[in-house]
Amino acid sequence: MKIEVWSDFACPYCYLGEKKLEKAIAEVELKSPVEITFRSFQLNVDAGSYNGQNINTLISKKYGITLDEAKAANDNIVSLAAEVGLNFDFEHLKPGNTALAHEVLKFSNSIGKGNEVAKRIFAAYFEEGIDIGDKNNLLELAEEVDIDKNTLQLDLKLEKYTSEVIKDQNEAIQLGITGVPFFIIDNKYSISGAQSVDYFKKALEKAMED
Repeated sequence: MKIEVWSDFACPYCYLGEKKLEKAIAEVELKSPVEITFRSFQLNVDAGSYNGQNINTLISKKYGITLDEAKAANDNIVSLAAEVGLNFDFEHLKPGNTALAHEVLKFSNSIGKGNEVAKRIFAAYFEEGIDIGDKNNLLELAEEVDIDKNTLQLDLKLEKYTSEVIKDQNEAIQLGITGVPFFIIDNKYSISGAQSVDYFKKALEKAMED
């Protein structure tokens, strides 16, 4: 079974959705191995580097709501994450551009480590307060999952995977994907959003039956 996961590393629901999918796979007796491929979708391609701005302030300005309303909304996301065993730390979140992180993902996909790297970057961003727009941080995270840092650094310098990230973005538009997370199972079944574990289980079972 092949599952494509369209997501952005700055999207909390993408991390939630990935975790729920993971739980669903563990709970369903699938007849064949599952191959998960993370695809790139930047929610804000024009985002700048992390500038020290708190996520609550950023959300307040973006949506024209009060700081208290922004914090309440983010606190709700933190609570949802806790329900599936994720420890979101929005107080130390460092929002910024995710393009470079997606390039690292593309490199990782090419050597069969995309799943591991995606999970590591998500955890670094949402749970550890790491700036994933910083190249050195990304190199260290990749090294943690046994990726050769020097090879990755060279490929990033040569912008070897920049076009691949853009290609994913364009393909998502062609598929009608306007938001993430978005999951496609065996090129046949699609799931939009961070649905419940039971929802994912039913989708997996349906795909397995067919």
